[in-house]
Order: sequence, then C-alpha cells, then structure tokens
Amino acid sequence: MSTLRVVVLMGGPDAEREISIQSGTAVANALNQTSLYSVSSTCIDRVTVKELKQMQADVFFPVLHGPYGEGGPLQELLEETGVPFVGSGSIAARKAMDKATTKEIATALCIQTPPWSMLRDGEQCNINAPLVLKPTNDGSSIDLEICKTNKEVASARVKLHANRPNLLAETYIKGREITVGVLNGQPLPIVEIVPHKDTAAYNYEAKYERDDTLFIVEPSLPSNDCVNSALLLYRTMEIQDIARVDFIINEEGAWLLEINTMPGFTDHSLVPMAAQHVGLPMTEICAALVSAAISRGVK
Repeated sequence: MSTLRVVVLMGGPDAEREISIQSGTAVANALNQTSLYSVSSTCIDRVTVKELKQMQADVFFPVLHGPYGEGGPLQELLEETGVPFVGSGSIAARKAMDKATTKEIATALCIQTPPWSMLRDGEQCNINAPLVLKPTNDGSSIDLEICKTNKEVASARVKLHANRPNLLAETYIKGREITVGVLNGQPLPIVEIVPHKDTAAYNYEAKYERDDTLFIVEPSLPSNDCVNSALLLYRTMEIQDIARVDFIINEEGAWLLEINTMPGFTDHSLVPMAAQHVGLPMTEICAALVSAAISRGVK
C-alpha cells in the first residue's frame, strides 16, 4: 500500500498570512516526524479547484487563518476537489468566522455573550463605552480597539472604517481571558491568558510578538461551565476536528467572545500548549487530525 500523501496548505491572502506560514510549517514538520505520511507543504494565495487537484493530495491539511482561508471560501474549493481535508466544512466555517452569527447562535443556546451591535460606517453606535470595536470576520485581534470613552470610539471608527465598512461593537467585559481548545470533539485543558501589565489586551502583538504574556494551563476558576459551553457551541455549529473557543470570566460567569475553526500552531499557540499539558505532542495532534479527515472521507 502506498503512503498517503498529505498536502499542508498555508499562507493565503488574509491579514494573518505570516502566522499561517508559521503554523503550516510547524504542522508539516510534525507530520514528517511521524513517518506515517508523505508530506508536502504549499504556500498559496487564492487558488482554483484545478490547482488544488494538481497537487495530487490524498488529504489536505489547510492551516490558514482569516476569512478566505478559514471562513468558508477555501473550504468550498476543497469540497469540490473530492479530497478529504482537515477542519470544518464550508458552512460551519463561514458561520464561525462571522462573530455576529456565532453570538446569535450562542444566545439561542443560552450561552452568555457580551451585548453587541453591528456598526456600519456613518451609523450611530448604540453600545455605550467602554466597548470593543472589532471586525466581524477576522482573527488574532486584527484591528481590535478597546475604547474607554465615546471620544476614543469616534477616533477608532475613523481609523477602522477606512478599510472596514462594517464593524462589530461589543460591550467591554473586564475579567480573566481564557480559552478552551477542542480536539476531535474532546476538550483540552483550559488556558488562561494574562497579558503583561503594559499591554491593553491580548492583541496581535501579545499573541505573536511578545514573550512576556503569561499562560496558565488549568487555572483555578469559580466554575468550568465554559467547557460545557464550548462543546455545545462546537457541536451545534457542526464544527469538525479542531477549534478554540475564547471567553472572558468574571463574577457574572463566562462570556463567550468567539470560536476559531483553525487555531494557530505556532510556538505561541494555545491549542498545542494545552494538548502538550496532557501529553499530546504536536506529532500526535496533527496525526490525529489527519486520521479524522481520512475516516470522515469527503464532506
């Protein structure tokens, strides 16, 4: 029997391209270390179904972050190839990438999420400061602004609306930031993120460029209800293989922020960190994800 050929896709046209390349490189290295597959990696921008088919993959492992690579468009193309691939299908990916849709689903499930409103350029904001402005369909805290006053809201909108006509305005919830990883339907240990005191939030810089962010695996929390909420959201949205679900926790409980269907695999990334804590190295994580894709077959 010939060795299965896994093609790791990375890069993409989205803002997190460089992080995707780091993640994809780490995944390809881990799969190579297993000696189970013939592994190749390809850095892409936007691709066609024809180009994907020419890669002659038995399994695709797309490690892209952002609206094109993680939010449905690439998944639609992968579905057209007829080749199994790691991660959620296009419908689930599109829903999860849209933060407003995720929050609507969470609300219907009685999962607490900060009050929010869609904010179009030129419209009045009906969420009172302090609030958070963020894109509806991007990750890694790209273009995220925490605004303590209405003046800061106005200033941030001028900057953000220049490239993003639609934003999500969300009530700022002060508390502890935690994340729940889900691997093949099973929860990983909770990770708490504690940014350095001179960092306003767990932003892009804190995630990928600084080494002074503190990560606490299995922190002491008043309740672990966030795990049940993460699993409920994962199952209801029909997400597959892997996800990371982010919350803020305070005295009022856990507040859902968002769900990511292809979290990072860099040396700063939280899902590998949580998995390592329970004895799952990157090699086993990546092999398990490939195995899940093969078992499921074509979506």
